[in-house]
Amino acid sequence: MKLIPVLLCVGLTGLLVGCASVDSRIRKGQVDFDRWPAEVQAAIRAERVEVGFTPEQVEMALGRPSRVYTRTTAAGEEEIWAYYERKPGFSFGMAVGSGGYQSTAGGVTYDRRYDSLDDATRIVFKDGRVTSVELRKT
Repeated sequence: MKLIPVLLCVGLTGLLVGCASVDSRIRKGQVDFDRWPAEVQAAIRAERVEVGFTPEQVEMALGRPSRVYTRTTAAGEEEIWAYYERKPGFSFGMAVGSGGYQSTAGGVTYDRRYDSLDDATRIVFKDGRVTSVELRKT
C-alpha cells in the first residue's frame, strides 16, 4: 500500500517535468537566441510576443501552439496560433473506477480534459511575421 503514494508522486513529477519552460526552450535554441537583438531576447525571457516576431521566436517564448488555424480573406491568408489555458482538474470523492478521459483511485480524480474551450492567447502571422497578438482579458 505504501507503493501507491510513491507512484503518485513519480507520476505527478513526470507531468510537471513534461511542461517545457522558457529556459529549456532557450537552451534548445541557444544559437538562434544569441543572434537575436536584446529586446527580442528580453521579450522571450518574459514569455511575451511582439508584433514582428518570427514563428521561431514565438515558439521559443510560448512553446508549441495548442491549435493552428488558417484565415483566408480578400487580403490573403493568415496563420493563427492559439494557446489554451492549461488547468488540470482535481476532485475528491468516494468512488473508485475509470472510464473515458478520467481515472479514479482512492477517491481522488484527475481529469485530463484541461484545455479551456476558448483560446487564452492567439498569435496572428502574415508572411512569416506576427501581425497581431490577442490576449483574453478574463
